Amino acid sequence: MLPEKALHGHPRLPRTVPTPTAMRAAGALLAFCCLVVSTTGGPSPDTCSQDLIAGVNPGFPKTIKTNDPGVLQAARCSVEKFNNCTNDMFLFKESRITRALVQIVKGLKYMLEVEIGRTTCKKNQHPRLDDCDFQTNHTLKQTLSCYSEVWVVPWLQHVEVPVLRCH
Repeated sequence: MLPEKALHGHPRLPRTVPTPTAMRAAGALLAFCCLVVSTTGGPSPDTCSQDLIAGVNPGFPKTIKTNDPGVLQAARCSVEKFNNCTNDMFLFKESRITRALVQIVKGLKYMLEVEIGRTTCKKNQHPRLDDCDFQTNHTLKQTLSCYSEVWVVPWLQHVEVPVLRCH
C-alpha cells in the first residue's frame, strides 16, 4: 500500500512522459483511424487514437488549449460520430471549439464544447471533411452547439465517444 503522501501527488514520485517518437506514432495512428472511419464507415464510428498529454494529473480534469492537436482530433471524432448518427443529407464539421478539458482515466478523456456547421458536401459523396466548405445558403445553413466526451486509450488503439449532445 502506498503511503498517504504518495496518494496525493508527492513531488518525488516518478511521472511517465511519452517520448516524441511515441507521440508521433500515436498521432499517425489517430489520423489513419479517423481516415478509415470517415471514408469506409470503419469497424466502429468511434475508432480513432490519441497521444498522451504531459503535465496532466490522473483523475483531475485540466483546461487545455482548444487548438491542441489532441483536442482537434477528438473534436473531429465527435463530428464523425454525429455524421454517422444523423439522417441529414449533408455532412457537418467542427467550426469552433469553445472549451476543452482533458482528464487521465485509463487513457485520456477529452471534454469538449464544439460548434459544428452543415457543409456543402453530401454524405453519399464521401469527401474528406477538410475539403468541405460550410453552407452559405441561408435555407441550408445550420450551426449546432455540442458537448462531447471522447475517451482515448492509445495503447489499445481504442477511441469511444460515449457522450455527444447537440442542440
